[in-house]
Amino acid sequence: MDHRQILTDFIRRAWSEGDLAAVDDHVAERYAIHHDPGDPWDGRTLTREEFKQRLVASRAVAPDQVFDLVEVVAEPPRVAVAWTWRGTHLGDLPGFPASGRPLRMSGLTLYSCEGDRLSGHWQVADRLSIYRQLATG
Repeated sequence: MDHRQILTDFIRRAWSEGDLAAVDDHVAERYAIHHDPGDPWDGRTLTREEFKQRLVASRAVAPDQVFDLVEVVAEPPRVAVAWTWRGTHLGDLPGFPASGRPLRMSGLTLYSCEGDRLSGHWQVADRLSIYRQLATG
């Protein structure tokens, strides 16, 4: 089992393409969000169905979003990824109605795996940069 490939496929299909079947294919029965400041689901453990709801809600802000993986390091049962994100602000954020502006940010995520399934993450994302980009327009 190649944890790098599992994660790469999941991020492409789920987060960049919005493919909900990727959740069924790659996410464990229970998925723990251990640390993800600014994410409304921070600190929660989600079922696959709840994870799908999170995916749909998160992608609504920038449905054309794309994650580019800068570096992926696997030390099973964990996989770490440095990433950049880009998308167009087409959905409302608190205090910022959809503007059509291009947005970018970066982050680091450490995923936990159970066998060939992703079971949780610890993430630090530069969400402040999104607000700065929106506030300067």
